[in-house]
Amino acid sequence: MNMFGPIDLSVETHPDFFRDWEEVEYKRSEFLTEAGKVERYFYVVISGVQAIYILNQQGDKQVIGFAYDGSFSGVYDSFLLQKPSHYFLEALTPSRLIRMTKSKYDGLFEQFPEFDRWGRLVHQQLLLGRVQREVELITLSAKERYQLFMERCPPLLRTIPQKYLASYLNMTPETFSRLRKE
Repeated sequence: MNMFGPIDLSVETHPDFFRDWEEVEYKRSEFLTEAGKVERYFYVVISGVQAIYILNQQGDKQVIGFAYDGSFSGVYDSFLLQKPSHYFLEALTPSRLIRMTKSKYDGLFEQFPEFDRWGRLVHQQLLLGRVQREVELITLSAKERYQLFMERCPPLLRTIPQKYLASYLNMTPETFSRLRKE
């Protein structure tokens, strides 16, 4: 199994690469990271869905993004800077992941040129995805955001509570429900 996309980093090709990864499981509604705490791990999702969110002034969850099968997970800015997180990372479904600490993660870039290339590609993808999301949030109508999301959305995300999807799309659950019925 190669969880690193186009980069050939599989257990079969690089067994030493996977030596320092630890497999963990989280139950539904369990926090991987909480606001105010430092993200200690970089994760790759084997199975499950997690949401990263902040709490607004009313205490409502404002979803920033999701992680799911084959993607990476964690509060990346807190992990990289080793500073307290502003975000919560919660398992929305039972989740199985592999993880590693910051020092071991940093060592992979030095030890495995393929991982260094993968890291650069992931950072590019993250930046481009973030910019695209910001543009969509300020330029598209709720209906357009919903339609675009449903075209791109992995089927797994369609199984999570609608309130998380609505929050991610910056609309009320009622608007999301109405658009879903159309």
